[in-house]
Amino acid sequence: MKSKKNQKTKLVLASNSAIRKKLLLQAGINVTVQPSDVDECALKKAAQGKEAGDMSALLATAKAQAVTVNQDQLVIGADQILEFENQQFDKVATLGETRARLALLSGKTHYLVGTTVLVQQGKVIWEHKSRAKMVMHDLDKKEIEAYLYRAGKQVLASVGCYEIEGLGVRLFERIEGDYFSILGLSLLPLCKELRRLKAVTI
Repeated sequence: MKSKKNQKTKLVLASNSAIRKKLLLQAGINVTVQPSDVDECALKKAAQGKEAGDMSALLATAKAQAVTVNQDQLVIGADQILEFENQQFDKVATLGETRARLALLSGKTHYLVGTTVLVQQGKVIWEHKSRAKMVMHDLDKKEIEAYLYRAGKQVLASVGCYEIEGLGVRLFERIEGDYFSILGLSLLPLCKELRRLKAVTI
């Protein structure tokens, strides 16, 4: 990998998301993973009433600002919220809850609303918001059970209980939005900004 020669700035990913790390590494961008200890539930409770886009921006920023880094480092923060019928949903904890979540979204449209930020010396120097429209097939109980049997517990890592980069794509009739943003990181805008900042070069 030649990225070490072409990367001028040390980058920190304030997330323990395996897919976000994978996206960056596959793009040749080396990052140090340093998850924050932000209490997301407390933040959401305090900011109750905010729209999904503003809520995701608040959480992404809080995560990035909570990480202790050197002055020359850039911190990448990201957050994603599932919005359905004007309600915001968190990740589920059990496969039982997963069945209920998929049944709720079945045959309907929901949105994945996300924000990616860059923070330096505690200040947000760049922010990008995304919104993807997700139209799911009408799934019966047998289809949901078959999907969960094949996909396994790893679907718990997704707020929608699917992994669009794998088997989960078959649950959808139509998707409108940026693929990488759906996965949880607005990679193309982020790469463009890192290039503008001369933090990375090709």
